Amino acid sequence: MIKVHRSDQRGRADYGWLQANYSFSFAQYYDPQRLGFRSLRVLNEDHILGGGGFPSHSHRDMEILTYIIDGTLEHVDSMGNREVIEAGEFQMMSAGTGVVHSEANASQTEPLHLFQIWIEPATQGLDPGYKQMRLDGVRNELRPVVVPTGDRREQQLENVMHIHQDVKIFSGQIDAGETFSYQTDPTRGAWIQVAKGTIELNGERLEQGDGCEVHDEVELQFMGATDAEFLLFDLS
Repeated sequence: MIKVHRSDQRGRADYGWLQANYSFSFAQYYDPQRLGFRSLRVLNEDHILGGGGFPSHSHRDMEILTYIIDGTLEHVDSMGNREVIEAGEFQMMSAGTGVVHSEANASQTEPLHLFQIWIEPATQGLDPGYKQMRLDGVRNELRPVVVPTGDRREQQLENVMHIHQDVKIFSGQIDAGETFSYQTDPTRGAWIQVAKGTIELNGERLEQGDGCEVHDEVELQFMGATDAEFLLFDLS
């Protein structure tokens, strides 16, 4: 079963410097039917004006993934990291026992477009951690970005980030007219979120900003209706 959540059905907030779209309940947006999907708790699509940003604030016991779609993000945290994250890059921060960080548009003039994703860890009270990575030149196939910590089957993968949860996250970049597939375990769930362009998933058309939850499927077939980018979450 594939249940589509259209872009215009998401929660929205306008802070002037920030235009936010919430796939699940977050901040002042609350929908009892949208409290998350399995361990996926937050999936926000943010547009941040030049010079805008989130001042220092704290997190704990959450796995936080940021994907930069367009623009550049400046990140500073209490672990000593001071990084610039550019379009096409991913950042994983394990908040664990507690992290304080700030996030801001690194440009005073150009807009910033990103996804921020929170996943509940399998274990609380972990040591905080940080990693940043980039994917270049990988198109028309799913590329693993995040794999479970301690999964021996995944230890040989290079250039991936690890998460303290039974979750795999893939980046999909597909050209118009191209196709590929992903074999799924029907006992697990999947979430697909479109970042750019338009795809077809098992015949269902998904536009930019659309998301969908997947249950009881054994194969996901992707086709690029246009050049497109999306994320696939494979969740226990």
